[in-house]
Parts: sequence; structure tokens; C-alpha cells
Amino acid sequence: MSSSTAIATVNSRTDLQTTGGIANGTEEQYVTFTVGSEEYGVNILAVREIRGWTPESRLPNLPDYVRGVINLRGIIIPIFDLRARFGGGPTQVTKRHVVVVMQVGERTRGILVDAISDILAIGHDAIKPPPDVDSGLIDAEYLSGLYTADDRMVTLLNVEKLFAGEHVDQDAAPRAPALETT
Repeated sequence: MSSSTAIATVNSRTDLQTTGGIANGTEEQYVTFTVGSEEYGVNILAVREIRGWTPESRLPNLPDYVRGVINLRGIIIPIFDLRARFGGGPTQVTKRHVVVVMQVGERTRGILVDAISDILAIGHDAIKPPPDVDSGLIDAEYLSGLYTADDRMVTLLNVEKLFAGEHVDQDAAPRAPALETT
């Protein structure tokens, strides 16, 4: 398999219902992945596929955490470096890195992660809220909660809020600054 082929395509909502993942409405499934030594998870319903790393095309004037764009079957998708997005500097990409392709509202986005960990079925009552830290150390707006699985902690991300402030259009063209009128 070449690195540009899909590693996995995530099943439809109907398939999840038959496995019990959301049949009773008390739990949801999350795709978990690592970035450095940290483990994160996103709701499986947002994930469209998981792909091996493909070199990106860099565009001018993108934020540091946007690596560039790739062409995925005719759709231009911006690739966000999650390590850089969370202040850890740019990822030194290897062939082992993967891109999680997600649907965020009307837009398709990819996030660069180190590796896929697991798919977890998590009950709503097992998700703990992020700690209340007044000093601003935690940017809780990106988090939907924390989950402790065995001996590890998984930070669950709110992908809608994670991408809410970004300005990369579907066709990945940078936006021109608005003209001021006086």
C-alpha cells in the first residue's frame, strides 16, 4: 500500500448503530490518536477516513499550524498540524504519521497526528469536564472532556471549536484583506 492510499474508511452511522456504539444513546465512539506523548480523541461521526502521510503543497500566508493542502479525490483539503496548533512546534513528519480526515460542518479538514491508538466506546457519564484553571493554562474551548481509560488519560476534542477560528476556505485560497471604507 502506498502512503497516499486510505488506511481506513470509517463506517457510516448505520454501521455504528448495529455494533451498539450509539444504539442506546448513553455512549459514543471516539477515534483516539497520539501527538507526542499525549492521547486525544474525536467523535467517530466526524471522521471520514484515516490516510497515510502524503506531502502537502504549501500556500503563502498560512498560519504556522496549517501545513498546506492535499488533493483528496478532487477535493482540496487543508492539513492542520495538531502539534503546532497546541503550541508544540511543527511536526517532523515521517512515513509513519497519519492524517485524520474529518467533516467539520460543511468543510473537510485533515489533522496530522503521530499515530492512531484505538476506537473507544465511552459512556457519557465517564467523560469528565476539563479542570477549571483560572490562570489560563488550559484552553478549554477546544476540549469536550477528559476520559480515563485503564492507565491513560484521553483528551476529547471539540472539532467544531478547534477549527472555528481558522480562515482556510474549502478551496484553500487565502482570503484577501477587507478594504476599509471611510
